[in-house]
Amino acid sequence: MQCTIITIGDEILIGQTIDTNSAWMAQQLNFIGIKVFEILSVSDDSAHITNALNRAMQTSQIILTTGGLGPTKDDITKNTLARYFNAELVFVDTVWQDIAAFLTKRGLTALDSFKTMAYLPANCEVIKNQQGTAAAMWFNEQGKILVSMPGVPHEMKDFMSRIVLPRLQNELQLPAIVHKTIMCVGIGESFIAEKIKSVEDSLPSHIKLAYLPNYGVVKLRLSGTGAHTKQITEEVNHWTAEIDHILRPKYAYGYDEEDLTEAIGKLLMERNAMLVTAESCTGGLIAHQITAIAGSSRYYKGGVVVYSNELKQALLGVSPNTLLQHGAVSEETVRQMAQGALARMEAQYAVAVSGIAGPGGGSPDKPVGTVWIAVASATEVRTKKLQLARNRSINIELSANLALAELRKLILGVDGK
Repeated sequence: MQCTIITIGDEILIGQTIDTNSAWMAQQLNFIGIKVFEILSVSDDSAHITNALNRAMQTSQIILTTGGLGPTKDDITKNTLARYFNAELVFVDTVWQDIAAFLTKRGLTALDSFKTMAYLPANCEVIKNQQGTAAAMWFNEQGKILVSMPGVPHEMKDFMSRIVLPRLQNELQLPAIVHKTIMCVGIGESFIAEKIKSVEDSLPSHIKLAYLPNYGVVKLRLSGTGAHTKQITEEVNHWTAEIDHILRPKYAYGYDEEDLTEAIGKLLMERNAMLVTAESCTGGLIAHQITAIAGSSRYYKGGVVVYSNELKQALLGVSPNTLLQHGAVSEETVRQMAQGALARMEAQYAVAVSGIAGPGGGSPDKPVGTVWIAVASATEVRTKKLQLARNRSINIELSANLALAELRKLILGVDGK
């Protein structure tokens, strides 16, 4: 069973709007066993939309479109679909009443231009919009299913979750598909592949393994397909355990999109311990990632962003001589940052980072991307030097994730090397 996704809008093609819709839709379709054959992005042009529809009708049993359903002149998807299926546009009073009520509730006037949104192709099944104004349309034509939805992400997601995905599952004979993701950190995908080679070589043909790296974190996604969900689930769980046995606890920290800071939080709570942070080049990103998790106040006391040498001295007690002799980006400085944070903020664990994120500020002995990490407890301080790429944003995000990886290893008491 194949699907084509068509996203419609000039704003996508000129880069003004990033198409997150198709990525989310493809992920959800994959979860229920529908393969996305193609993703097409086209402009607000009737001929372009028609060409995309012709292409999709030749290759896919399911076609999902987003965009072009608003009240303005550039919203032409509905009219194009009506012409494509030789259908008359009819006024649907219930849709108009929904639109008027939605706008009135928000203190807005139901302008006449909005009435155009209540004219829909006579051959479609109307799906009420519970998050906005534009209704979605479900077509069964030429043995195909076509669903046209608004391009506003939260509206599209509501239609997909509430109606489209459940209905596709009910109406179509779909294979059982089961996914399990192992979350890893502090190790590259090539090194993982070497460690789990024997397991990967033993996987049956109906179970696939994908490596999904992203800034220090690698997701290992096992996907199994078959006729029976229970059997596939048992098989996927078996192979997940085989891989997990090799990679845990040093590298594997969780499953199915679990956040690294969430996993660290669980470890801290198990030990009734508190964490503090001292950041320079990461500018508070580590603290942000920690506090993005609900309930993090149970294990995180707070932190400081010490970008200047003066604040490193005043707030963390870093020695002026250390800064003079070794510089802000050094093992000695980051060690004292972590120790100072631990002592002055009275916690059981601390993580500190100092580096040269770029694009400037580097030198021959400390080029851009040089980063020092320190993690500390009452009995131990570990340090690590990173030599990263030359992109500032990548350097910052990698530094934060790899610092958290070192913290996790310290808490667990596993080898930091």
